[in-house]
Amino acid sequence: MTATIFSSNLPTLNETRFHYPNICGWEGEISLVTNHNEPVFLNTTNLSLENITAGFACALHMHQPTIPAGINGELISNLQHMFANSHDGDNHNASVFAWCYGRIGEFIPDLISQGCNPRIMLDYSGNLLWGLRQMQREDIINNLKRITCDSQYQPYVEWLGTMWSHAVVPSTPIPDIKLHIQAWQHHFAAIFGYDALKRVKGFSPPEMHLPNHPDTLFEYIKALKECGYKWLMVQEHSLENFDGSGLHHDQKYIPNRLFARNSQGETISITALIKTQGSDTKLVAQMQPYFEAKGRNKQQLGNSQIPSLVTQIADGENGGVMMNEFPRDFLRIYHEIRDSGNNYAGTVAMNGTEYLELIEATGVNPEEYPTVQAVQQHKIWQRVNLDRVTPTDVNNAIQELKNNDHQFHIDGASWTNDLSWVKGYENVLEPMNKLSAMFHAKYDRLIAEDASVTQREDYQQALLYNFLLQTSCFRYWGQGTWTDYAKELYRRGEELLK
Repeated sequence: MTATIFSSNLPTLNETRFHYPNICGWEGEISLVTNHNEPVFLNTTNLSLENITAGFACALHMHQPTIPAGINGELISNLQHMFANSHDGDNHNASVFAWCYGRIGEFIPDLISQGCNPRIMLDYSGNLLWGLRQMQREDIINNLKRITCDSQYQPYVEWLGTMWSHAVVPSTPIPDIKLHIQAWQHHFAAIFGYDALKRVKGFSPPEMHLPNHPDTLFEYIKALKECGYKWLMVQEHSLENFDGSGLHHDQKYIPNRLFARNSQGETISITALIKTQGSDTKLVAQMQPYFEAKGRNKQQLGNSQIPSLVTQIADGENGGVMMNEFPRDFLRIYHEIRDSGNNYAGTVAMNGTEYLELIEATGVNPEEYPTVQAVQQHKIWQRVNLDRVTPTDVNNAIQELKNNDHQFHIDGASWTNDLSWVKGYENVLEPMNKLSAMFHAKYDRLIAEDASVTQREDYQQALLYNFLLQTSCFRYWGQGTWTDYAKELYRRGEELLK
């Protein structure tokens, strides 16, 4: 970390404040750490593009929701609940899940000591990291700290930022998107330190969901850039070219520029690495991206020839294939690469930021990346005068498409222009949106007058319950226990905000 950042007298972040995870209070200080243009891996990578034809980048996504299911209704990790109720359903897998959360901290050092050149990207939700601390699983945390904080394991391991409480972006109230992103940065820095946070430049959205509502997508990219992120992982089928066509085959294996225009006509963009379509868990467990990359070659981008990159992500613990086949094949593939003498040439493992920094060091300009937009937006912009974009015209276009095009779908909220986030939503029945509206009605004005409000216990507690209610698990798992958990989280949050 540079002296200029340290001179800001950054506070030492503890993992918990007021018995809750550290998710707020130091937004300005965190911004100083994350908003920089210094290379992250360029000075430590052992790769050179000269002899590389293609790369493969694999990421592991890890998550366990926080639930109000402790002995007296305390907030605990679902993993802790699994251990305590091992005879229910698949809860007998709890110990295997726990092993999966920490095992990469053993695999990477072992492979390096054996002369291999591995890479892995890690995406852990804030809920999971907090839950591991609540359970006092220092064995898992220390395994992760080893490969995160020890300089000898850079750039083999890259952390990706995400939404703190595994909230799916299209259905997250717009004013909460940036709060989730910042909360994860707070929590990560509290565990692994500012130096480690400074190296987090890629973002992995929960469920790989990309909003295609013009206002939601714009605010999402704006929040990512304001929080210092350089690139976003995106599912290929959630994108289209400007003419509405799908991505060309070769286009999926080079960086793209994700472009967004909102209903005011403002534009913004961010680099996107494309996660190819497929059965994610099996693909990563069996290291399919490596085999796919072996069939790829360099591509022309601007005036440069750059390696293609096959990018894939999967749940790191979920299902027998990840539990059993990933350890076997992850180690086997790197031994195979080593034994073939191709650790640094031909088809090699790379991490996302490492790849981008290497190709941009050759003179590639991100402005030269193919430009894409969220799927279905072509239909919207065909119906709007792009020289004079207005919210009314955009809303009319969306409504017309909803009425006349059964293939059209739009994901994401549009309530971005009312600073109270309440007007027009007085009768919203969806508890998640209602609790968010109550939260912002209470705190937005206070924070505008005094930013230190975010360091108060009442704010942190209310923010936590607002986040927890937005966890994707409560929206996708149907009726029953999970719905009851959500109702209880809403009740507690409402009580705090009243």
